Amino acid sequence: MMLRVLFLLMLGIALPVSALAAALPLPEHGPVLRIQGSNTIGAALGPALVEGLMHEQGLLKVRRVKPDKTNELRIVGETAEGRRIEVEIAAHGSSTGFTALQSGSADLAASSRPIKESELASLQFLGDLKSTGAEQVIAIDGLAIILHPNNPLKQLTTEQLASIFSGDIRTWEQVGGSGGAIHLYARDDQSGTYDTLKELVLSPRGKSLSVSAKRFESSEQLSDAVSRDLQGIGFIGLPYVRQAKAVAVADGASQAMLPLNNLIATEDYPLSRRLFLYLPPKGSNPWAQALVKFTQGNQGQGIVAANGFIAQTVQAMTVLPNALMPDEYQTLSRHAQRLTVNFRFEEGSATLDNKARQDLSRVLDYIKQREKADRQVTLVGFGDAKTDPARADLLSKLRAMAVRRELAKSGVVLREIRGFGAQMPVAANSADEGRIRNRRVEVWVY
Repeated sequence: MMLRVLFLLMLGIALPVSALAAALPLPEHGPVLRIQGSNTIGAALGPALVEGLMHEQGLLKVRRVKPDKTNELRIVGETAEGRRIEVEIAAHGSSTGFTALQSGSADLAASSRPIKESELASLQFLGDLKSTGAEQVIAIDGLAIILHPNNPLKQLTTEQLASIFSGDIRTWEQVGGSGGAIHLYARDDQSGTYDTLKELVLSPRGKSLSVSAKRFESSEQLSDAVSRDLQGIGFIGLPYVRQAKAVAVADGASQAMLPLNNLIATEDYPLSRRLFLYLPPKGSNPWAQALVKFTQGNQGQGIVAANGFIAQTVQAMTVLPNALMPDEYQTLSRHAQRLTVNFRFEEGSATLDNKARQDLSRVLDYIKQREKADRQVTLVGFGDAKTDPARADLLSKLRAMAVRRELAKSGVVLREIRGFGAQMPVAANSADEGRIRNRRVEVWVY
């Protein structure tokens, strides 16, 4: 089909949009797609992905049109015959996306946090939004803790962050810094970025955001405000650090980590998070389906990276051994490279979560393209702390075996499996979220 289309284009023969757009339907009136939700996604990434899809579909004169409402946008293109095609994007916060799905005013919800149980229940009429096809992880983001660029402080713990943003710690001197009173900057209540700070930092410690925090709907405005305030501190998605300074963050017994690409890709960075598109299983819009498919492909993930987020493209990275690593892990790091993906599991289960299922195909492609399917791959399992260390070791190895079973279905023969139990935690084990993050499987290639 594509060769025929290219041949006709070379001859200068005009084609209907259906021939270029894989027969995506065009409604008689109104937009072909309506997206609502996360400002983190909707400010720049969402529009760029829609533009990419429109170009792929053969639309012409693709452009952005800003209406009068803040954080809303229309992406406009034209068919070869001059017909106007529109996609509407409203970026007022993750929770507004699920509300819009419920009211029928959106076809696709963009969220910078997982769907809540209450939202899942209220949207049951649209199908299971936690199913593999509905819950689509499109990128990984790091929640950066930002300071004025001249603030000398280099790292903070999640415990300190909870006390700072709740107002229990009020001066920089209390965390080893200088400058007097701390000024707080935060996203608004509708924001998935705020929900992430609340879920990862505040709620596990029984705290809530201080009423003294200045609140922002716009990520860019928040970041710029912090970069102008020597006493300021805020939290923001990774692409919006802008002129501010990001500090390293430690959680529990983990090492302090900066929001670096590789640490966010593997979700080892304590404040890493997933960005989602939620596609209703029942009666889903064909343009919404096409956008999800485009986003998960190589071209879409390239747009993710170009917009400052972490793409899910699998790469190998060199890990430098250090004294905090177990001896066997140090040996492994000297002879092999680690892939930029961790397999994680559903809560309280040995079942791979939705992102892990998506990552399986990416890891398999990497292994087969580089001819590493025959004893060139090692899986390394980790877990959360147990009363019995031997049990933690066993469970970490069993998780690696669960990944091995999936890889074996496609003919991958492993070099070995290792389990390191509760060693090298990436998060505190004091909360469910931390335990889930510590239950992970790394992939190493020789």
